[in-house]
Amino acid sequence: MKDLFSVQGKTVLVTGGSRGIGEMIATGFVENGARVYIASRKAAECERVAAELSQKGSCFAIAADLSTEAGCRALADAVASRESALHVLVNNAGANWGAPYEEYPDSAWDKVLALNVKSVFHLTRFCTPLLEKGVRDGDPARVINIGSIDGIQAPALETYAYSASKAAVHHMTRVLATRLAPRKITVNAVAPGPFQSKMMAATLEQFEEAIVQGCPLKRIGEPEDMAGIAIYLASRAGAYVTGTVIPVDGGISI
Repeated sequence: MKDLFSVQGKTVLVTGGSRGIGEMIATGFVENGARVYIASRKAAECERVAAELSQKGSCFAIAADLSTEAGCRALADAVASRESALHVLVNNAGANWGAPYEEYPDSAWDKVLALNVKSVFHLTRFCTPLLEKGVRDGDPARVINIGSIDGIQAPALETYAYSASKAAVHHMTRVLATRLAPRKITVNAVAPGPFQSKMMAATLEQFEEAIVQGCPLKRIGEPEDMAGIAIYLASRAGAYVTGTVIPVDGGISI
């Protein structure tokens, strides 16, 4: 049972890793001895965060636009050019769009589904050969998809494409878990509740007190909460878990 939660020496790719939940997860892996690549569309911001995390361990930045299939392939190729194997892929990059029901635009669906759903599939597919090389005896490679409790329950806000996309991510997680199990790759999803992030900033500014009061644990999620679940799923402790959707929301979704 020693080192049950260790991720020491593993190579990890975190998309959307320069801010919010992605940065929380990347920080947790870096501080626990993993070799981490963070990808973001904004190169300067990605480099800045990677430089900060490099003070704590090994972290590298790769600029990537994951809204297209070509961008997903380019990121997978970039990692493959630097690493012989990938042990953990965290599909975190995502977008949101809020608008009234009567005005909700078709462009919102195109943008949100392309990044939140299609990129998860494409990047996982393109990284699969590298993940297969990361399989160890008794320790499969891992894919961790970031969903949302908005994909479990109807959201209070008018984010139609976002909530639908996260429900799709949850089910695609089950489908990919079945497909990749013979290749010794587990696929799980994490469904975060409210955390301090740029995507949640406006919502928390207006409704934080109400959200806290509606949460059984009476608080907003903290970085350790998100890093902890990712490390569990990526470590030996989570090696027999696949096809699951794990809410990390202080009990809000119940």
